[in-house]
Amino acid sequence: MSRKNINYGAWLVAFSIMIAIASCKKVEYTTINNPAYVRVFNDLNYTQNYADKLAKYPDLCMIINPVLASDGTPTGGDVIADFLDKRAPYAPPYPSHSGNSTSLQNPEYPSKANVLVGPILNGFDLSSWAQMPSGKLRFMFFYRPYNEIPFFQLDRQLQQDVLLDTTLNLDAQEVYTLHVLQRDYVTKKKGVILRKETFQKLPLADTLAYVNFYNYSSKGYWQADESQKPTGGANLLRSFKSGVKDEMNIYMSIYNGQVTPVNPTNSPVITNYDRKYIGRLIRDADGSQVNPYVSFPIWVAPKADSIKTDIWQRFDFLAPGLDIMNTPYRTVGTNVNYSTYGNYAAVNCLLNGTLTTTTLTANTYFQNATMVPNMLVNIASGTLKSKTFATINTIEVINSNVYLMTVQRKYPAPTF
Repeated sequence: MSRKNINYGAWLVAFSIMIAIASCKKVEYTTINNPAYVRVFNDLNYTQNYADKLAKYPDLCMIINPVLASDGTPTGGDVIADFLDKRAPYAPPYPSHSGNSTSLQNPEYPSKANVLVGPILNGFDLSSWAQMPSGKLRFMFFYRPYNEIPFFQLDRQLQQDVLLDTTLNLDAQEVYTLHVLQRDYVTKKKGVILRKETFQKLPLADTLAYVNFYNYSSKGYWQADESQKPTGGANLLRSFKSGVKDEMNIYMSIYNGQVTPVNPTNSPVITNYDRKYIGRLIRDADGSQVNPYVSFPIWVAPKADSIKTDIWQRFDFLAPGLDIMNTPYRTVGTNVNYSTYGNYAAVNCLLNGTLTTTTLTANTYFQNATMVPNMLVNIASGTLKSKTFATINTIEVINSNVYLMTVQRKYPAPTF
């Protein structure tokens, strides 16, 4: 080997070492002492009609403990949650849209935001909750244009459109769900609900699934004229088009979808769970209390080696005095008029990826319901192709919309 080649080889080795050293940067980990865990939903609904023709699209920026210039324009803050869009109908038991980089819009916070999230606390996965400093915090919510320009790069005038400015107290190691919503449909008054969750503290059975219910609808919404409500069939609103009255009775049905999964009208209802009365739904867009949970067993199918179930859930909401066995529907020929004037609504929690809205045409009882995912989680676990896991669920009715939030309680085994 020539001297020239030796020198070149030595230079190449030295250069490689320099590159390796330069690439070994120290990772700085951010920590929060005694954090609280917070999940934020933007529950503001946007309906294009004559009554709301001047309403702004509710794309928001949340700033906690903001730093404000002399004219009130924010210049920074302890927490910046930009592009907080309207919430999605389903909040799954994992950070929603965490792998979606096609849009900056977030259906909740933290969602796909790159921030510290909660741990597994008492067996519950809190990765959908963000860590925040505990104590008294100032929350400011700003309207922002629906575009991909970061809030602090917007025109200064656009940074001064304040939706809400409030102070909230967060206790360390507690779990909170924060809702931004409309309190009054007539006055358009906005507000927040900070719900201090209790699911992580309850003694719950592994063989049961749990669900509780809230009506955070605006005051006066269900009484408003039907012309101000969203289109009945759009976004699968269906029987929730009119909203629901301020007090409703709740009935639960559990169906076995294994017999004829493509046609739910033939799915057998499980004995003692056919439109079973389970409680009342009371409208409260001002309170923050946690409503009690109702449970139902997780029956497993023998043909699935007793590790998986195909059961699915339905919940009917009826105004007091109405008979669940004769639910009121309004039909015109073969077309369904989804206006129930607040007297009735229903939600089907369907089989994951099995039942679709196109199959729900044979029976009005099923066709009229809003569709959301099954409350139970069926995923691969270890060497098992699919296994059913217990969950904690919350159904929230807000004007013409119904939302499902699911928290997973047990987790799949590693794959060997």
